[in-house]
Amino acid sequence: MSIHIPDSLLLSVQKPARYIGGEVNTIHKDLSSIDTHFCFCFPDVYDVGMCHLGLQLLYHEINRYEGVYCERSFAPWPDMEEAMRKHQIPLYSLETFTPLKEFDFVGFTLQYEMSYTNILNMLDLAGIPLYSHERTDDDPLVIAGGPNAYNPEPLADFIDLFYMGEGEVEYEHLFKEYAAHKKSGKSRREFLKLAAQIPGMYVPALYDVFYEEEPAEGCLHTPRIQKIVPNQPGVPEKVSKVMVSDMDSASYPTHPIIPYLQIVHDRAVMEIFRGCIRGCRFCQAGMIYRPVRMKSRECILQWVNETLKATGYDEISLTSLSSNDYPGLYDLLREIHHTYPHVNVSLPSLRVDAFSLQLMEELAQGKKSGLTFAAEAGTQRLRDVINKGITEEEILSGVKLAFEGKWDRVKLYFMLGLPTETEEDIEGIADLAGKIVSQWHNIPKENRSRDLRVTVSTSFFVPKPFTPFQWCAQTEYQSYMDKQQFLNSKIYNKKIQYHCHDAFLSTLEGLLARGDRRTGRLIYAAWKHGCRFDSWSDLFKEEAWRAAIEETGTELSYYCYRERKEDEVFPWDHIDVGVTKQFLYREYQNGLQGKVTPNCRQHCSGCGVRTLADSGVCYEVKAE
Repeated sequence: MSIHIPDSLLLSVQKPARYIGGEVNTIHKDLSSIDTHFCFCFPDVYDVGMCHLGLQLLYHEINRYEGVYCERSFAPWPDMEEAMRKHQIPLYSLETFTPLKEFDFVGFTLQYEMSYTNILNMLDLAGIPLYSHERTDDDPLVIAGGPNAYNPEPLADFIDLFYMGEGEVEYEHLFKEYAAHKKSGKSRREFLKLAAQIPGMYVPALYDVFYEEEPAEGCLHTPRIQKIVPNQPGVPEKVSKVMVSDMDSASYPTHPIIPYLQIVHDRAVMEIFRGCIRGCRFCQAGMIYRPVRMKSRECILQWVNETLKATGYDEISLTSLSSNDYPGLYDLLREIHHTYPHVNVSLPSLRVDAFSLQLMEELAQGKKSGLTFAAEAGTQRLRDVINKGITEEEILSGVKLAFEGKWDRVKLYFMLGLPTETEEDIEGIADLAGKIVSQWHNIPKENRSRDLRVTVSTSFFVPKPFTPFQWCAQTEYQSYMDKQQFLNSKIYNKKIQYHCHDAFLSTLEGLLARGDRRTGRLIYAAWKHGCRFDSWSDLFKEEAWRAAIEETGTELSYYCYRERKEDEVFPWDHIDVGVTKQFLYREYQNGLQGKVTPNCRQHCSGCGVRTLADSGVCYEVKAE
């Protein structure tokens, strides 16, 4: 059944192009030839979701499979949601306007914790029962993947099946098994038992969680987890992630969908490698995406050529976790600029220590946008604690190169509330920003920009699963606020602007990041209180979340404010990302002692992922 959306309804909402589909490079298939119908759902507004590289990649990858059709759906903005509920229009796909309830699979990507209430809202709008145990054989299978799926437990009651790892690897296998299952006439539960045998697939209903008898130390009524074990024979005790071993052989969309409206990042995006060699102790992505796997320069240049012809974009973003770690990056940029002089190339995630004058000059051939440097901490002592592997001298040298290249906007990212942080570390943020302004003043006027704007942005440290700091206590709300106010009082220079993150939002993020199945009740209660689009400051409902916390008896002292012991059983201990728990704890201790661990190219620290690398070398370099 295809949904009809009246023109009068679309004209009554903001940005109706979000809801009409039909964009350039969308894929259409004959539904009568489809065995498996999959809807990729991004739990945020269209403008954000269409920037997501994973959506574009999986959309084109899945549509390569014979007998499978992948469509898209996004969270409707509140005005559209209100109109849909008023006119009883269920949530639908953009390609064929098919209600989500009629799909075989409804898949969500989990990119950030504060999208969880949107997932419940989208299921409700689609008429799909929120709790997995309430769904029947007539309902779609609800699957979720992405970085936050590595702690699946907060959403375990709502999701039928989690995909652990990179989507190019096992989706085709899953869909082939499902097509055979449909023909067999067997039940939904029988398919889930079968799916649990596929590498990377986690079915929460097939696992039971047991808790200790007494509350955790410092808590009133919340006991620690004792164990998480399968409740069916043949179900693996641990679910291991799956990953692409050869990036050049993996498919990549050269004809990305081109939206009709301006989206947040409106440009072509090319992933130049996955993983990271650096080992920052706060960074989840740097751990869960190990080992490093490079795309060859030839593959990247071929993609650039085909994509520019198919899209007409005049900007390309070469993306990775640490762009400078791509071997031969300067030569790659030079070749792109030589071939396409009108195309601007942007490099997210630049490390200031590796910022060379040659690279700066090559980037300057395109339009000069602001430069962003993630210093993370204001003092060397604290940068060593988090294993940032960068010195103040390197930071100042890097921004000096930027100023000599006549850049006039520099953004500096820091975190407040890092383990072992002192007032001296916080004041060091203001001191470092001041030294950066002084670097600009020290350059002769004829060799620098006319003016300068330095933006200092601070977020609050949130301990994440599968990082060395997963054992850490999170800073309490009032302490967050005190740190923020203290830093603000130390920034005097008018060329420095200070932006800060919301403290309570960071508390919630920490709660959901390390939450267990019991936090599902909180997510449901918050949604019932009207929470959705929680990552949007103008839509975030702090009082509703506080009411939900009180209503469900959720103890922040348990989930956020306590330091975990070495033997703590984490809600994600039955998920294997390759990096061992022993290595992470060793790194935690190194961090508390301020010991720096060399990056993977300098020395192997035995994190555990070497067993996942086909070559036996975790950072195999194919681009040289």
